Amino acid sequence: MSTLLAVASRTPDWSPSIALIMVACNVLAILFAKFTVKNPNVGPAFPALSDITGLSLPALIGATCFGHILGAGVILGLTNMGTL
Repeated sequence: MSTLLAVASRTPDWSPSIALIMVACNVLAILFAKFTVKNPNVGPAFPALSDITGLSLPALIGATCFGHILGAGVILGLTNMGTL
């Protein structure tokens, strides 16, 4: 059991800096999706953000999923480096 605990990574407590990192990663993922998604307007539109992002609801959900994966990696990486 002690070997398993030694391998487990430390996760940080929530703070405003972690929230800013997650928001920045999601914005970066939405910008990335805006320029790389082959058919960004296929599917139902999201009324509030479709004009701003140019993405349909499925494309926006996919971009934010990618943003959360990216954000979790950045947060865990910065935590393991000792920056957070």
